[in-house]
Amino acid sequence: MARKLRDSGCPVLRRTPARYEIAERTQAIAHGGIGVVHDLVLGSGLVEEIDTRLKLLKVHRPYHESDHVLNIAYNVMCGGRTLDDLELLRNDEVFLDALGVEAIPDPTTAGDFCRRFHPADVEALMEAINATRLDVWKRQGPRFIQTTARIDADGSIVPTTGECKEGMALSHKGIWGYCPLLVSFANTREPLFLVNRSGNRPSYEGAAARLDQATALCRKAGFTDVLLRGDTDFSQTRHLDRWTADGVRFVFGYDASKGLKGRADGLHAGAFQELTRRADRVFIDADGRRARQPRVKEEFVRLKGYKNIRLRSEDVGEFDYRPRACRTTYRIVVLRKNLTIEEGQTVLFDDVRYFFYITNDRNLSAEQVVFEANDRCNQENLIEQLKNGVRALHAPVNTLNANWAYMVMASLAWTLKAWMALSLPVLPRWRDKHEAERDRWLKMEFRTFRNAVIDVPAQVVRTGRRLVLRFLAWRPQLPVVFRLLDAL
Repeated sequence: MARKLRDSGCPVLRRTPARYEIAERTQAIAHGGIGVVHDLVLGSGLVEEIDTRLKLLKVHRPYHESDHVLNIAYNVMCGGRTLDDLELLRNDEVFLDALGVEAIPDPTTAGDFCRRFHPADVEALMEAINATRLDVWKRQGPRFIQTTARIDADGSIVPTTGECKEGMALSHKGIWGYCPLLVSFANTREPLFLVNRSGNRPSYEGAAARLDQATALCRKAGFTDVLLRGDTDFSQTRHLDRWTADGVRFVFGYDASKGLKGRADGLHAGAFQELTRRADRVFIDADGRRARQPRVKEEFVRLKGYKNIRLRSEDVGEFDYRPRACRTTYRIVVLRKNLTIEEGQTVLFDDVRYFFYITNDRNLSAEQVVFEANDRCNQENLIEQLKNGVRALHAPVNTLNANWAYMVMASLAWTLKAWMALSLPVLPRWRDKHEAERDRWLKMEFRTFRNAVIDVPAQVVRTGRRLVLRFLAWRPQLPVVFRLLDAL
């Protein structure tokens, strides 16, 4: 029961005299959760995979390839935003004790390591990570493998203000930088393949080959049902027949050409059905429609007399269509948005806009096809996390391949977060609770994850052959962390 507090006559947050000292015997770090990450890495076999597949150093004095890769990933895990932040970690003796090492590479050495990469070397690094990923997936049990493997593809722009970065170019948006391609596993939001490209390259370039690699990876893990998803740039018609013959399903956005709009206009009224979004269903219960929150933004637009495009309703229909580069006929699902164009309180006119999706799945309903295409947009959240949370989509080095290598190594921090979630044991008695905790870690933003799991103050005690990390603060996620430690 909370006690009642009285007014003390002065602010609660007032200055209390304090004396600052440096502890002589007690050693502690701010990133106590890094020990859990390191235990996961050592038990996953990732170190052996990297050192076996990646051959960049002729002499190891003393660092191996895995040391450099994990050094960059751990820097990101501990909140590092640039390579220079490694200087803080390498001079922290307690941090080194927590990892059980004497030294880690400095920023200059880390940058030199990135510049050693050629395209084949980056491919070898991604193969090492994916080989370890297979082992993590296979430990999830049959329920994980029996689901549909959803593979998403999208491009992004990595801007840079540098003038001497090899490979950068001017994008279609007028931004100098790179244009990386990301192919991800939507089930767990893991980046499977990350490819750095010049800034003026189209987003779909090389995507078909990467989608094939991702499909092969998922099938090697045991997935029998694979669904490819992408926006209009990734509906590469010359590959659709091949994917269909291979038993791969796909849902891609499709360009709204004049011919497709004409066919959509020619559909009779009965061919369309009203689309009800999931967000709309939330406000419907047994007693009818519940009250929504007031639309503050829309009301402001009306009061100011601005032009406003208001969605009245959505309808879905479909028809068969064979692209020029294909020999097979596919489904085109049409999403018709019925809009009203307003200016202030005055209705100017009504408008209709079409969105098209192509798929080879005849079992999905038209609504399900639209929802699958919309769910792919969740990859935008992953790109945002890799760009601003992990800061993997950045260009700290001076060449295209070096920045590509850095992106892959830094994004490993996000992958390790996903592996920690997947490594949480699920007991039959507490299945619902444990699965909810696992899903929460998978969906958690990187900054939130660091605050909840990694950035926990911990005392580091080394006695004889034992290394003890004693947490000095409480976090709501600590019981889940200890359950993970028991599993490791």
